[in-house]
Parts: sequence; structure tokens; C-alpha cells
Amino acid sequence: MSEIRPIEWANGTLRLLDQTRLPSEEVMVEAHGYLDAVDAIKTMRVRGAPAIGITAAYAVAMAARDLDISDKDTFMKQLEEAGLEIKAARPTAVNLMWAVDRMIAIANSETDTSRIKQRLVDEAVSIEKEDEAINRRMGKHGMVLMPDGGSVLTHCNAGALATAAFGTAVGVIRAGWEDGKRFKVFNTETRPFLQGSRLTAWEFKKLGIPATLVVDSAAGMLMRRGEIGCVITGADRIAANGDTANKIGTYTLAVLANENGIPFYVAAPISTIDMSLNNGDEIEIEERASSEVTEFRGIPVAPEGVEALNPGFDVTPARYVSAIITEAGIARPPYIESLDLAVRSAGR
Repeated sequence: MSEIRPIEWANGTLRLLDQTRLPSEEVMVEAHGYLDAVDAIKTMRVRGAPAIGITAAYAVAMAARDLDISDKDTFMKQLEEAGLEIKAARPTAVNLMWAVDRMIAIANSETDTSRIKQRLVDEAVSIEKEDEAINRRMGKHGMVLMPDGGSVLTHCNAGALATAAFGTAVGVIRAGWEDGKRFKVFNTETRPFLQGSRLTAWEFKKLGIPATLVVDSAAGMLMRRGEIGCVITGADRIAANGDTANKIGTYTLAVLANENGIPFYVAAPISTIDMSLNNGDEIEIEERASSEVTEFRGIPVAPEGVEALNPGFDVTPARYVSAIITEAGIARPPYIESLDLAVRSAGR
């Protein structure tokens, strides 16, 4: 299968596959400085928790590169200010904060500012490479949960486009498929930004995995008719108790799966687990522009002036989550214990 790589670092420039223009155009946009990277995150040219984290790491490296300051204290003060700007780009995905904090810690560990810049570039490259390796391990762990026969439903986009490569939830589906299992795949449109129809369907086409696109509101009917064997999604933040924030509509699918006796799985790297949060009520939910609901690519789809609510995420309580797949293995309830063990295994 051909590899999809939405992030490239070359000659000091960050190149991103513009996900707002898929599937009709495959265009790489360039970020020449950290503010370009921040804008790409805000506008969802790059999206998906791991991919946002990788982009943030390169953004810190670019911010450091562009500082012409020899005094360490002054250098770090300005770099930390840039880090705060990068963190503010999107509030829900914990990978963003994790990557910035990791990069700032690397910078702090150097005494000579002349060495910081290359160290940060090297660290960002490492974060990108680690992510692909993590996703492949996650796929190997999770493929045992994929059916041989039957069907799988996924929501939003948790494929290679949301990561360095391979993907999280879609990576698990791919790993099962490459292992020789054959099952039917359904993916939702994922309103209002249509990450499912524009991105996930595009990925399945590229991978050669047959998939059927369904409107979000058809999922309950399919489950009731016995046409869905399991549900698997990604995550943008997981609290210590297993409550999971993911793209809006995930909670609905989890409740429907529970009602119909269908397993609901989450696939996410350990960097997505936020042990500082006791439960999902403490997760900040991003509110996005109402125009994403009332318009599509500048074309009105609602009456002018109509009020629209557009939360980017919702929180699925841990009681609806059958298992959480990480690079360290499969975590099961009670998550307060199994997630803590996973985080400790990663040395975090």
C-alpha cells in the first residue's frame, strides 16, 4: 500500500498537505515560520491530534531558528512566548501542548543558544519518526480486535492524514486488512467539516480498502439492523479515568453502540492521555466558527444571519469505551489503572 505523508520538513521549510482542499486537490502548502504553522493548525490545513503535535514541534524549531539572541534567558523568554502562541492555536488536542512542552524542555537543557536551534530541529524530526513507529505498533496491537467478516464503523479522520503516517483508528483497520482479515468498512461524513467524506474516504481509496460512506445520522439505523460489528475512533484527549474527547458526534456513536451491544474502541497514542485531568468534564472543548455550519467553501447552506452552534469535539464517558488501543497495548477498564500503567510504560 502507498504511504500517505501529510507533513514534510525540507531545507528549513515545513510542507503540509492542505487538508481543506482534499479530495479535489492535492496541494502542499509551505510554512516558512512558526506563525505560518500556527495559522495552518487554526485553519485545519493540518489536523488530527498527532499531526498537530508534530506541526507544533516544527513550529517551535522555526521560532527558535528565527531568534537572533545570544543571551540564554532572553532567548528562552521569547521562545516560551512563541510556545504559548503555538499552544493557543487549538485548545482540545493535548498532543499540541505535549509537543511544545517537550521542545521547550530540550531548549532549556542546553546552556549555549548556538546549539539550541539544531537540537530543536533534530527533536522535531524525532517526534515525527516516533509517531509513525507508534502508529504501526498501535495497529499491531489493535488488529486483534478487528473482525474477520462482519463490519467496522469509523468516524471523522484518524488515518495517516491525522498523523505522520499510517494513522491511529484507520491504522488499526489497515493493520487488520493487511493481516488478511476481510470485513466491511463504513465511515461517516462527519459533519460539519466533512472530514470523513473528504479525508477518510480519500484515504481508503488510496489504500485500496473498500469502504462505504454514510451520513452521520444513518449510524443508528445500521446498528439496529445488525450491520455494524464494532466502532473505532481516534481521540484528541483522554482523561485519567478513560473519558475521551474526540470529534463531535463520537459520543452519539458510543451511546448508540452501547444500546445495540456493539464494542466501541478508541485508538490513540499515549501522548494523547492527559493524566492531569481526572475526568472528561475538565477537557476544554473548542468552539469553532459558525460559518463552518452555515457555509461550505463560501457557499451558504443556511439562511443569512441564522445562529449556529459549532463545538469541535464532544466527550465520551469511559463507561461506553470497550477498550483503548495504544502503542503499549490494549487498555481495558478500570482505565484509572490501565491508562496509568500505559503512561508509566512510556516513561511519562
